[in-house]
Formats: sequence, structure tokens, C-alpha cells
Amino acid sequence: MSDVMTVPRSRRNVEALLLLVALAVAVGANYIAGLDREEQFNSYFWTQAFTFLGMGLLIHIILRIRAKYADPVILPIVLALNGIGLAMIHRLDLTRIDEATFSPVAPQQLLWTGVAISAAAVLLVFLKDHRILRRFTYISLIVSAVLLLLPLTPLGLEINGARIWISVGIGTFQPGEVAKITLAIFFAGYLSTNRDLILLAGKKIGPLQLPRFQDLAPMIAAWFVSIGVLIFQRDLGSSILFFGLFMAMIYVATSRVSWVLIGLALIGVGGYVALQLFSHVALRFDSWINAFDPEVYNRNPGGSGQVVQGLFGLASGGLVGTGFGQGRPDLVTYANSDMIIAALGEELGLIGISAIVMLYVVLVSRGFRAALGTKDGFGKLLACGLSFTIALQCFVVIGGITRLIPLTGLTTPFMSAGGSSLLANWLIVALLLMISETARRPAPTGPLTSSFPEAIGMNGKPTHGHPTEAAR
Repeated sequence: MSDVMTVPRSRRNVEALLLLVALAVAVGANYIAGLDREEQFNSYFWTQAFTFLGMGLLIHIILRIRAKYADPVILPIVLALNGIGLAMIHRLDLTRIDEATFSPVAPQQLLWTGVAISAAAVLLVFLKDHRILRRFTYISLIVSAVLLLLPLTPLGLEINGARIWISVGIGTFQPGEVAKITLAIFFAGYLSTNRDLILLAGKKIGPLQLPRFQDLAPMIAAWFVSIGVLIFQRDLGSSILFFGLFMAMIYVATSRVSWVLIGLALIGVGGYVALQLFSHVALRFDSWINAFDPEVYNRNPGGSGQVVQGLFGLASGGLVGTGFGQGRPDLVTYANSDMIIAALGEELGLIGISAIVMLYVVLVSRGFRAALGTKDGFGKLLACGLSFTIALQCFVVIGGITRLIPLTGLTTPFMSAGGSSLLANWLIVALLLMISETARRPAPTGPLTSSFPEAIGMNGKPTHGHPTEAAR
């Protein structure tokens, strides 16, 4: 039997091949977007093509040097999603190019793409190990609090009834998008440190083992944070996201269904109170339940016109879609941001939108795979939390557009117009790549010492040790 250990391959060549496919999808979609107006080879096309080529190559080279065992699938998927979103935003810009007040969104989104990928590259270069972040557990909590309070300061701006933006001189920024990362770091650090304390037995009701009352403090605090966002910032989507993030991470840490049931009960109580006290929440629910009522449809603000038009767009797309550039997604309000899935569903059809959903499914599953592979509790919780954040955003957005749940203001990750969301999600990608590198990196092995009898060969010299079970 051979004593030669097989060294795991880095799979960077596989990533390079997948990146070529992703670039072909991104650049090809942008080409088709301008085909109808014979503007397929305009300056924006070449700028977008070279930006994606350069930025994709930059991250790929950094991974070859700094994290050669990182997951080879994550980066191509994200680049493809980002490219498809940019192509649709550009396509929607072309429908308004003749308007007197027209201001293109695609160039600004492309600029944010460059900034976001550059930020991810910087994080990959300077963050040597994700476990370093555990030192900043409580600092992350303070940063999260500051970020969530910023929109309530004089810097804050109220847009479409929600106060979740701040003015940064050259534009607006949504601090809550970065707060979801810092909150995930805090939750991962806190739960990995206090897991044994939280698992102490409390009262038992039937098959459920309830936690002790004093251990409910973190969940109550997370509930107050989400309710505070709902009350003061009037942002239903972020409220759901923050509390859902904590629920997912505490379930991963404890594996107890009782925490999920308590969390669902708190959501129910908070939702009922919000319905009774806050008109904007009541209007959202009314436009969800009675979307096709003429009075609700025409109501301004808080009408259901946006949801209904999105449903009509999806219906007209059918199975194969109207064709990229051949539909009328511009009839839907905020088609390039909140409703970009409806726009894509109309022109790509059920088959196209299913392919996009599958890309998200694979992306989230690779994040969970990284969590399973890494050996430290902090990394497991952080990877699970960040992956769940992407999954929950997709569920809330697609569920709202298809009228499964009330429509919220969350953005579709990597695709919707909005620099804050794009920046935060690319930073999440960088963190998942770092954690996956730790999970996939082969464990260091070496010759066993003579203190082990089995390490001595027939000639009296030490033999080479076999790889550990962890390395296998």
C-alpha cells in the first residue's frame, strides 16, 4: 500500500473556467439589452465588459495567492448574478433614454460594482484568517448600534416613507446593509462563546426543552432591535432580516426547536402590535391581502399597483419569456430595484427565473458547505448566518413579488440597483471565501515521533505518518 498522501487540489483552474462562463453570461446579456436599439457596442458595453473582466481577474489572482483552497464556485455565481442585474438595469435605462429628465442608473451601478469588488479584494488581502474577527465581537455590536442609529440623526434621509438612508455628500448610503454583517459577527462571537450557558436546561413542556428565562436576553434584545427598526425607520424588510438572522444562528448554535418557536411567537406578537399601531405596516398588509381591490390598487400612498403590475409582468412572461429587451418591465414601479425579479421574469420566463433562483440556491448551499467544513464554532456560525442572510433576502423579495408574503423594501442580492446592498453583499462573499478556504485547506501533517511504537520501521528509522482523519 502506497504511503504517498494525495494532496487536495485547489480547484482554481475550475474557477477560471467557470469565470469565463460567468463573463460570457454577463457581457452577453448586456449585448442583447442594447440589440433592439442598435446600441449593443456603445461605450457602456465596453466599460462594463472590461470592468467585469478586470475585477473578476483581480479576485481570481488574489484567491490563487491568498486563499488557493477557497470554494471555486462562489465567485463565478456572484459575478454572473451581478452581470445579469446590470444588464437588466441597462435595458431599463434604454426605455427612458428619450425622456427629458432621464438619468441613467446603469453607469452608477457599474461604478458601485467596481467599488464593491475592490472592497472585497481588500478584505481578502488583509484578513488573514476569519477567526480574527472573533476578537471584535462586542466592538461589532457597538458598530451595529451606530450604523442603525445613523439614519435617525440629521444625516438621515426619508425616502418613500422609510428613514434608512444617510447623505454622504456624493449620494445616499444605507448603513443597515453593513449592519447585517457586523450583527452576524456579533451573534457568531457571542453564541460561540456562550453556547454552553445558553444550553443549560430550563423547564420542559412535553417534548420541548425550553431555555432558562435569563438566557432569553439575547433573543429579546434582537427582538427589540427589529421592532425599533420597524418603528423608527419604518423598514419592514430590515426588521425581518435582522431578527431572522439571529433566529437562524441561535438554532444552529443550540439545535433546539424551542428557540425557533419562541422566535416565531415574538414575531407574531410584534407583527400584531405593528398592525395595530403603525399605519404603514397596516397599508402593506392590506395591499397584500386585497391587492386586486380597485380602491386598494389606486390608493396613494400604500396602494397595490406595484405588486399587481409585477404579477401581470410575470404572467405575460409565461414559460420562456418575451425575450430579453422585448417586454414592458418599465411599466412596473422601481423595476430596476425592488421589482427586478418581476422584470427578469417577464423577459426570461419561468425557465430563466428558475435558473436565477437555482444560482442563489447553489450559492447559499456552498456557504453552508463552508460552514460544515470549518472546524471552529465561530466560523460555522458566521458562515451559516451570512448564507442565511442571502437566502432570507431572496425569499422575502421573491415572496413579496409573487404575493406569497407582503412586499418589503429589501433588494435582490447582487442584482438590484443600489450601491449599499452591492457593497455589503460582496463583503459577505469575501468572508464566505475566506471561511471556505479554511474549511477546504488540508490539515498539516508530518512524520510521527518515536514516542509512538507504530512509527518505528523495521530498520529502526521513523516512518512517515498517515494523514489525519481531519485531512481526509
